[in-house]
Amino acid sequence: MFKTAALFAIATSLAFLILSPVPKPTYHSLFVSPSLSDNASISHHLRTLTRRPHIAGSAANAAAALHVLSAFTSSGVTSSRLVSFKTALSLPVSRTLTLTPSPSDPPIEFSLRQENHGENPYADEVAPTFHAYAKSGAAAGPVVYANYGRVEDFAALREIGVNVSGSVVLARYGEIFRGDIVRNAHAAGAVGVLVYTDKKDYGGERWFPAERWMPPSGVQVGSVYSGLGDPTTPGWPSTEGCERISEEEIEMGGEVPLIPSLPVSGADGEGILRSVGGHMARDDWQGNEGGLVYRVGPVSESCLTSSDAIKEAESEKFVERLGKLQKRGWKPRRTILLCNWDAEEYGLLGSTEWVEENRELLASRAVAYLNVDCAVSEPRFYASATPQLDELLIQATKQVKHPDNSSQTIYESWLGSTNPGKCVRSGEIRQQRSLTRSEVPCDWVMSGLIGRLGGGGSDFAAFVQHIGVPAAMMSFDNGYPVYHSMYDDFTWMEKFGDPMFQRHVAVASVWGLVALWLADAEVLPFNYLSYAEELLKYTNEVENEITGNEDISLSPLFKSIEELRKAATKINRQREIYGPSKYNDYGSKFFPGIDDAIEIAKKSNTEESWKLVQHEIWRVARAVKQASQVLNGVVT
Repeated sequence: MFKTAALFAIATSLAFLILSPVPKPTYHSLFVSPSLSDNASISHHLRTLTRRPHIAGSAANAAAALHVLSAFTSSGVTSSRLVSFKTALSLPVSRTLTLTPSPSDPPIEFSLRQENHGENPYADEVAPTFHAYAKSGAAAGPVVYANYGRVEDFAALREIGVNVSGSVVLARYGEIFRGDIVRNAHAAGAVGVLVYTDKKDYGGERWFPAERWMPPSGVQVGSVYSGLGDPTTPGWPSTEGCERISEEEIEMGGEVPLIPSLPVSGADGEGILRSVGGHMARDDWQGNEGGLVYRVGPVSESCLTSSDAIKEAESEKFVERLGKLQKRGWKPRRTILLCNWDAEEYGLLGSTEWVEENRELLASRAVAYLNVDCAVSEPRFYASATPQLDELLIQATKQVKHPDNSSQTIYESWLGSTNPGKCVRSGEIRQQRSLTRSEVPCDWVMSGLIGRLGGGGSDFAAFVQHIGVPAAMMSFDNGYPVYHSMYDDFTWMEKFGDPMFQRHVAVASVWGLVALWLADAEVLPFNYLSYAEELLKYTNEVENEITGNEDISLSPLFKSIEELRKAATKINRQREIYGPSKYNDYGSKFFPGIDDAIEIAKKSNTEESWKLVQHEIWRVARAVKQASQVLNGVVT
């Protein structure tokens, strides 16, 4: 689905400081008013963009890009343009999968095809199921079932004496990034990996098009590359004639798997599991109650071959509303750039290459980045952000009605979903000097609901991790069964995701309102103190992790956080604080360097490994101290 879009504000020249005749808040209220909201246009754009499969680099994808360009231009954004990069894309040349249940049985060959359950005239244009940037080659070996393929899952197999070395691992989607499943399997000695969609997580008794669930033949495709951007141009833009590293150098970098892998359907995964014997898998590794009993193996012989060749609608709605505001006299104090990124599913290629090409300008002038990826799939609202944007997200949700219940705002529905007990409204807090243990500020509860953007998985990554730009992401989405399959289309959205497209309108309203506040405020409305509160909370958690190790001191970190709290500063080097874990690219880890060092030290328990933990603590403490110096405005 053409779904990734973004916008961000950039600090600009004094020409934008001339006040409009109409007060800015009037335009902000107008932006979220029913007169500017049109769910029909969202439906039209989404239907057009999803009419045909449009994998990156295809003619259909170019047509989708031209539609976005036309929509922007017709809404008054006359400076719209397409920016092209010459990137290395991974495409399937051939792939096969066979299973030999026993020496006396004939091999079973799987079709690796998704069935067309609807009336999709372009089903034949859907790309064959594959993992982008998977290792080309063949792998054969006994099958071992490894649950979700996490580090702890392979540790559990070792504990019961299951040798993964030389095997083909079968793991199910969920919990961690698919690329980390392959890397973890390789680290355990596997020669190949199959990743399937388990009915317990993605299926139901009935499925699409009758219900929202993934059909038995459905396959979740995606990338297994853990880096950002074009793997042949790490750190610089993929322009015509630029320097590129070789495939061997890419593999040496550790961001592409070194063994072949394939995604397979739930039906194929279950077919393989039926042939697996050995130890019975423990309860939390099993599928649906009353279904097939899962065993871990190793047994049976699986052979996979894979050969690869290196070769969203909310933004349109937001642009339409901005165009209407401009016609009524609105002008922003800061420039708003609206971007639709391409090749997101390959490894965030479009956004990363653009950030790499414009790194210096963005690092010095971009004030925030707002991301929308999978905008809608369910009724509940979700948001993630770097901490200084928490308050803006909360305030925006107070201004927008919930699309499924007009008697509530999104904020009220969101707060109610937490069941926090008694929370105290902001006005009440000002009237009392202290709170009891059972009474907490409502906005504190909301801040706890807002996730963090340290991991990968969407286009905020290059902005947060490479150039330290504050970012936020919002959606009515927390995953959906047909994700990344051929059934992830307009029909599914119209029937199950958002039948009236009012949730899309609501996401565009929150997204746009935050952007308008950032663009129009004389002083950027960031809540800097929330960073210090977050860091203190995470440091307390680190302290619990290293309890009993008297050689590790957290005092430099506590001291620097206290300095930061007093200074209430914006942390410009936030990428030192939030980042992906080495073992789960999707996960957002607090102090990722410290956390990974602790994990290594706990396993090896050597003096050198614990020295590395102390080094990471000092490193992060220096980053926090430098942040406090920025606010104080003093040069040492």
